[in-house]
Amino acid sequence: MRIGYFLSSEEYTPAQLIEQATLAQDAGFASLWISDHFHPWNDEQGQGPFVWSLIGALSQVVTIPVTTAVTCPIQRIHPAITAQAAATSAVLHEGRFVLGVGTGEALNEHVTGERWPSAGERLEMLEESVAVMRELWQGGFVSHRGRHFTVDQARLYTLPDQPPQVYVSAFGPKAIDVAARIADGYISTMPDGDLVTRYREKGGKGPAQGGFKGSWAPTEEEAVTTAYRLWPNAAVPGELSQVLPSPRHFEQASQLVTEEMIRDAIVCGPDPAGHREQIRAYEKAGFDEIYIANTGPHYRELIEMYRREFL
Repeated sequence: MRIGYFLSSEEYTPAQLIEQATLAQDAGFASLWISDHFHPWNDEQGQGPFVWSLIGALSQVVTIPVTTAVTCPIQRIHPAITAQAAATSAVLHEGRFVLGVGTGEALNEHVTGERWPSAGERLEMLEESVAVMRELWQGGFVSHRGRHFTVDQARLYTLPDQPPQVYVSAFGPKAIDVAARIADGYISTMPDGDLVTRYREKGGKGPAQGGFKGSWAPTEEEAVTTAYRLWPNAAVPGELSQVLPSPRHFEQASQLVTEEMIRDAIVCGPDPAGHREQIRAYEKAGFDEIYIANTGPHYRELIEMYRREFL
């Protein structure tokens, strides 16, 4: 099991994210995830830097692989532009960049004013988008007129030696089937062995990456309080995470979330036992890589705990 660190761009400033990345590499983490958000989930988190700027900055301070977890290349940013951003990132990271993609959330994608498509339509758009990006990564001029996207005589001039790998985030059977068909790897934030099994049985290749959140603090109670203040959306159920359009709507929905629900959703406190249990759950489910995200101010202490206990 490879252990990586998850950079939460919804919560931390660009400078803090760069610091966390360097600390994580020095501690022995094998790789990095970084989230791609236009908005945070709520105003308390309070950040939303442009992920591609940060990925470029990361290339100057770390040499471990970086994966977007995840980018939505179907609405807010056209797949031709995502292809250009990913190609440049792969060049800067000397081939160690992975493009993690998914069907996104209205929270981030509705900002251009376009209609938010249904889940099935977004899966169609994702499949077409990945095909467009892979064609652009082959070099030469590309013109494409598909059901969802148009590309007119576009060519990427800055390309890595090998096209970026594309990992797909998927949580339901239909999404898993699409991922198995088009992905170079699988991404999830649930230790669900049935989904990993379905991905493999449907022909899915490459590694399975999983991630979870931890809240380090000197006491468990302080950690729960911090996680509840910053990430109550972690316990918002069902498809709300995909359809609610703004941080204030998540704040409204999060009024139904209790501290006990957050205690169950996020590993809280200084004891490594909860982290060990989560890592084992993902390993048992068939994941090859696990990424831990800290929430709250004590990211240095969490990274040090991982260096001491797991890395």
